[in-house]
Amino acid sequence: MLKTSETTEKLLKFIDASPSCFHAVKNICVMLEDAGCIRLLENETWALEKGKRYFTTRNGSSVLAFSVPENYNGMQIVSAHSDSPTFRVKSGAEIIVEGHYKKLNTEGYGGMILSTWFDRPLSLAGRAVVRTESGVKSVLLNIDRDLCIIPSLAIHMTRGMADHKLNPQVDLLPLLGGENADYNALIAEEAGVKKEDVISSDMFLYPRQHGVVFGMENEFIASPRLDDLQCAFSATEAFLNAENKEKLLISAVFDNEEVGSLTKQGADSTFLTDTVRRIASALNIPEAEWLRKMPDSFMLSADNAHAVHPNYTEKCDQTNRCYLNGGIVIKYSANQKYTTDSVSAAVFGEICRKAEVPVMIFHNRSDMAGGSTLGNISNGHLSLNTVDIGIPQLAMHSCVETAGEKDTAYMVKAMTAFYNADIRQTADGMYTF
Repeated sequence: MLKTSETTEKLLKFIDASPSCFHAVKNICVMLEDAGCIRLLENETWALEKGKRYFTTRNGSSVLAFSVPENYNGMQIVSAHSDSPTFRVKSGAEIIVEGHYKKLNTEGYGGMILSTWFDRPLSLAGRAVVRTESGVKSVLLNIDRDLCIIPSLAIHMTRGMADHKLNPQVDLLPLLGGENADYNALIAEEAGVKKEDVISSDMFLYPRQHGVVFGMENEFIASPRLDDLQCAFSATEAFLNAENKEKLLISAVFDNEEVGSLTKQGADSTFLTDTVRRIASALNIPEAEWLRKMPDSFMLSADNAHAVHPNYTEKCDQTNRCYLNGGIVIKYSANQKYTTDSVSAAVFGEICRKAEVPVMIFHNRSDMAGGSTLGNISNGHLSLNTVDIGIPQLAMHSCVETAGEKDTAYMVKAMTAFYNADIRQTADGMYTF
C-alpha cells in the first residue's frame, strides 16, 4: 500500500474535526495549547513575557497566535481564514411540506458551486446560544450523523429545463425528516438544555464525506473545506515549528473572508491592530517604535489558488500555469485584488528557494474576473509588505475540493522558513533576510 505523508494525515484529520469555523478555531486552540501556548482573553489585562507564545480568540471563530521575541525588530505575520462556502440555517428553520415532510430553510453563505451539494449525506454544525442563570453562553454543536440531504429533481421531471438556473430558496433546501421532525428539539438535545432555553444559533450545513487520498500513486487529496483550512492548518503548524528571537511572529486566522470580512472578527476588523497595539503596550514598546519597524515587517496572505483543470485547460492564463503538487503559488493581480508586487514576491520567492520549496506564479486570464482575499483587506488596517500565496487546487468552492498530496507539506515548510527569517529593510526596495 502506498504511504501518504504525516502532514497529509494530520491535515485531513484536522478538517474532518472542523465542520464549521467555530470548530476549526477550537481545534487550532487545542493545537496551540498542546504546544504550551497561553490563552489570553481580550477583556483581561495582558502580562507578557519574552520568549513565550500566546493566543487570543474573537467570536470563537477567529484566532490570533503570537510569539514574543527577545528583541523587537518588526512583525512577520501569516493570515488565513476559518470559513468556507456553505448553507446557513435561517432563524425560522422548519418548512412543512404537505403535512408529510420537514425541510430546512437555509441561505447561502459565500459563493458556492451549488450543484455539488445535491444527493449527498449532510449534517449540521455550529453553535447555539443558550440561557444560563446569570446570562447566556455559547455551546459548540456537531450533529455527528447523516442527518439530511438535498435531493435532486428526477431527470424525467426536468425535461425542458436545460437552462434552469438553480434557485437556493427552491432547489437547495435540505430534507430533514418526516412530519414529526423537530429541528428546535434536535438543537436543544445536542446543546444539553431544554428546548425553551435555546435562544439563538449559528448552524451550517456540512458534507459528511471524509477527506481521502486518491490517484494511482496517492498523489491527490479530496476533502471538504480545503479552501482555506489547508492554509489555516499550515499556518498553525509553521507557527509552532518556528523560532525567531528578533521578530514578533503572528498567525492570524480570520472568519468571514468568504462574505467580505467586514465583521468584528474578519480581516476588515480591528482584531489584528488591536492585538498588535496591546502587545506593544504590554511590552512597553512606544507606538513610534513599532511604527518605525513596519518597513521591517512582512505578511503572507495565504488563501488557496486555482490549478490548471485537466478538462478545462483553456480557463487559465497562457503563460502562468499552476499544477497540483507543484509547490506554493504566488498570486498577482494588476487591479490589486492581490497584494503581491515585485518586491514582496522576490523576498518570499528567495525564502522558498533557500528552503528548497518550489514556487509557481498565478495570474487570472485577462478576460476573466478573479476573487480577492485577505491581504489588501488587512493592509487597510496594518500596512506592511505583503505577498498573496496559496496551495493549488481544483473545484474551488465545491462541496468537496481537490489538491495535491505534497503541497500541504510544501506550505508548512515555506511558512516555517518565512517565520524563521529575519527580514530587514536596508533602503526603500532593498531587503536582507
